[in-house]
Amino acid sequence: MFLLYAFASGIFITFVYDILRIWRRVVPHKGLLVSLEDLAFWVFCAIHIFGLMHRESNGSLRWFAVMGALAGMLLYKKTVSGLLVRCVSLALGWVRDLLLRVLGFCLRPVGKAGHAAGSAVGHLVKRTLLFCKNRLKNYKKLLKIRIKKK
Repeated sequence: MFLLYAFASGIFITFVYDILRIWRRVVPHKGLLVSLEDLAFWVFCAIHIFGLMHRESNGSLRWFAVMGALAGMLLYKKTVSGLLVRCVSLALGWVRDLLLRVLGFCLRPVGKAGHAAGSAVGHLVKRTLLFCKNRLKNYKKLLKIRIKKK
């Protein structure tokens, strides 16, 4: 039974990662957000696998369970994963594009009427984002300096 649970956990973990891959295709982003997503995913995996090991084998590592999880991951990856990610990403991309078009159509009268006001707000937002970016860079430099001193 433990081997079956490990096999199912491998499938489950790979499925969760596919959800993350779909999210990244539908809402493109990079850098810090991707790193944070990966960190959260690996923490989730560690907790999940630790729970499985604790529940089924009193916390001791069984190599056949690791191999069972890897077999589950490989089977899922080779059979379902590619098609699932492709189809769901495509469908959600269409929904996203449709919603953006509807939103753009609904906001078009507001944009034309308040073009000058919208331009000023856009400029303010850009300046605020630039200020925050520069502030974060400065904090990062200070952190590196403090780490080097220790």
